[in-house]
Amino acid sequence: MPTTDRIQDARRLRLLHATGLLEESEVPLLDRVTRLAARWLCAPVAMVSLIEADRQIVVSAAGPADPWQLQHSPLSQSLCQNIVVDEAPLTVSDARTDARWRAVETVSRGQLTAYAGMPLRTGCGQVLGALCVIDERPRQWNDEQLETLADLAAMVEAEIAVRLARTQAVLDRVPEAAVSFDASGAVVAWNVAAEHLLGWSAAEAAGCQAGALISPRQLRTGWEQTVRRVWQESRSSGASAVGQRLEVTAVDRSGRQFPAEMIVQVGTEQDGQDGRVCHAVLHDITAQRRMQVLREAQHAVVRVLAEAGSSQEAAAGVLAAVTQALGWTCGEYWQVDSDRGAVTRIASWHRPERDVSAFTGDEPLTFALGQGLAGLVWDSGCAMWVADLPADGRDFARKPEALQAGLHAAVGLPVHRGDRVQGVLAFFTDTALPPDEDLVTLLEGICAHVGRYMERRRAEELALELAESRRRFEQIIAQLDDDVWTIEVGPDGTPRMMEVSPNLTKLLGGPVPDGVDPSEIVVRQIHPDDRSVVAAFQAATASGKKAEAEYRLIGLDGVTRWIWMRGIPRRDGGRLLVDGISTDITERRQLAEQRERLLAAEQQQVRRLRQLDAMKDELMALVTHELRNPIGAIRGYAELLLDDPALSDQQRSFTDVIDRKSTHLQRLVDDLLDLARLEAGGLGIDPRPVALTSLLREAADDHRPAAAAKKLTISVDLAPALRVHADPVRIRQLADNLLSNAIKYTPAGGTVAVTAVPAAAGGPCTGEAIMLTVADTGIGIPPEQYGQLFSRFFRASTAKDSGIKGTGLGLAITKAIAEAHGGTVTAAPREGGGTVFTVCLPSTPPALATS
Repeated sequence: MPTTDRIQDARRLRLLHATGLLEESEVPLLDRVTRLAARWLCAPVAMVSLIEADRQIVVSAAGPADPWQLQHSPLSQSLCQNIVVDEAPLTVSDARTDARWRAVETVSRGQLTAYAGMPLRTGCGQVLGALCVIDERPRQWNDEQLETLADLAAMVEAEIAVRLARTQAVLDRVPEAAVSFDASGAVVAWNVAAEHLLGWSAAEAAGCQAGALISPRQLRTGWEQTVRRVWQESRSSGASAVGQRLEVTAVDRSGRQFPAEMIVQVGTEQDGQDGRVCHAVLHDITAQRRMQVLREAQHAVVRVLAEAGSSQEAAAGVLAAVTQALGWTCGEYWQVDSDRGAVTRIASWHRPERDVSAFTGDEPLTFALGQGLAGLVWDSGCAMWVADLPADGRDFARKPEALQAGLHAAVGLPVHRGDRVQGVLAFFTDTALPPDEDLVTLLEGICAHVGRYMERRRAEELALELAESRRRFEQIIAQLDDDVWTIEVGPDGTPRMMEVSPNLTKLLGGPVPDGVDPSEIVVRQIHPDDRSVVAAFQAATASGKKAEAEYRLIGLDGVTRWIWMRGIPRRDGGRLLVDGISTDITERRQLAEQRERLLAAEQQQVRRLRQLDAMKDELMALVTHELRNPIGAIRGYAELLLDDPALSDQQRSFTDVIDRKSTHLQRLVDDLLDLARLEAGGLGIDPRPVALTSLLREAADDHRPAAAAKKLTISVDLAPALRVHADPVRIRQLADNLLSNAIKYTPAGGTVAVTAVPAAAGGPCTGEAIMLTVADTGIGIPPEQYGQLFSRFFRASTAKDSGIKGTGLGLAITKAIAEAHGGTVTAAPREGGGTVFTVCLPSTPPALATS
């Protein structure tokens, strides 16, 4: 009901108690006002009454003592409560005639007949009670009387305002956030410090639930339990509870949560419900809590560094300690390798409940100087704080991945070793994080701890690595046959052995006697003929140059061994040291000598073969030359016989066979002679300008009848006006060989394509040249036989398998003709089957081509 709501309004009741009027027995100003009201309005009674939650309290009255001497009366007996409910003045001319007032005893007894009351308001509009005048007789209240009553009520309101202001001023002078609330949890007091800490003004907080303004929603149940316990302890003690110190999580108006220390005490002020008010003083302990957390993080880091077994383990432990302590999401440790100019992630840690695998992980990741957050920190040597990644304008490596993983802030700190950065600690959070210089200072202290540990641990690890490397090196040396040594060269050039491997015994053919410098034994056992070689080696290394030498060493067992010695000098302080390796190369020398002997024998054999080849060529040239005359005679007599009309058909047939075979022999002999002359350089080439286009077209036309007999097609595609400087007879011979070869090895229904164009740059031809190609769709050549195709008497296996006869000289002659003109000829498989022959012929004379 509205009546109950207005009367029970917690804010109104808080202000009512804050005036202090309920606790005072006399208020001179109010007594003066009621006397003036009774006199000026000619009323028997004037009163100032305040309305509590369940009763009316008269704080000042003028008139007879009875019946108004009672300061407290139930609300049911109060006309004043209606002024509070309606928040408006109330005038009654005759209460006896109004049914609303019949239950009021003073009306029924005739003590209250006429009534006029003005509301008493606070500065914020809350009605606390009324200033009223009462008459025993019926009475009409005119406007002037009501205005007078309103003016007097304004004087009472001024007193109320002064009292409230004085109370709030006292409360606002408390430096800490002070909050008071009643048993229902409604706020009844809220000072300026509370407004600054929590963000709510006193006017906004009044009457609201304290827990809703102070405690985060997810912790509201815990707040209510704590407050309930405080009230229970207060009731059980029966007096004001001694202040209790509690630690709570508070929240301000913006939603920021922070740890707070709260001192609570239940006081005895009347609040209209159970007579007590809970006072709480809140203090933001974020800084203290953070310092405590950071100290704990420092202690955890110290423990981790003390217990870590390796640099990587220490880095991971530090990341976990700091990230957990600060409530951040993940962290990474990056190790700087200045020699490589790179920074590499060697450890990472993230909160178990957060999946940030899209951003970080255990796998190594490397950046150069100035790349990524770690590279930027390394480059600057200073801490880098990115408060809000999405809003930050800098673009660096992995920023998109960080945003994808839901990270919003990043902090990078250098780990120094002296004036150099040896590592970078990087941390990331799920929320934006404003820069905090105090936090950076503390983290820099942690980085200093880490830096000192990493430097010390790195030195220990390097020492262990060095010892392990030396052990492995000695194991490797022990498995080699080489002698690894270090000597010191004295100022006079005298060598003194510093270190030597056990393999020296193998080279010397026996152990070095005790007490004898190994270098003295080696020098003494050098072969006399090789002492100058060793002396030159020593002189070179003494001057700081690398050197090597091969010499013979007469072993202690009497065996002479060849030694290959290499040495590299170095300075160690003021000393000159030479590191070297000596290898027994006796077997290699023996193999080399044997190889030289075999090479000489092979060279002699090659010379003999060449002589035999030359003799064979001479014999073949002689034989073929001698065969020309009898073959010519046979052909001549065959022609005479064919001219004789008296020959019978059988005789004429025999004579045709003799003529045909002798013609074939004549062609074979001519090919052999041409080939011999071309290879010997004795075949005459008469180069001149040749119209190559016409020559090739004629050759193609001459071969068309043979192609038509096999149902083959010859296509010609020749660039116009092609010219070469060549022997036209030999070029025609080259073209005839390629065309007849293509026709011979192409089955019926196939094609032979002849093309000639100026050679393009980057093609198979070099320089200014004409490229001639003859492509067929024939039986083809196995790929492994292309290398032998232009050899004398060679015939491809496909030709032999097909039963196609031939001498194997045509392509050899073709190659000889092309090379005699300074050109080339090659063969390759044709796409789709068959073979393509490509001839490159210079288009200018050799003298012009080289000029």
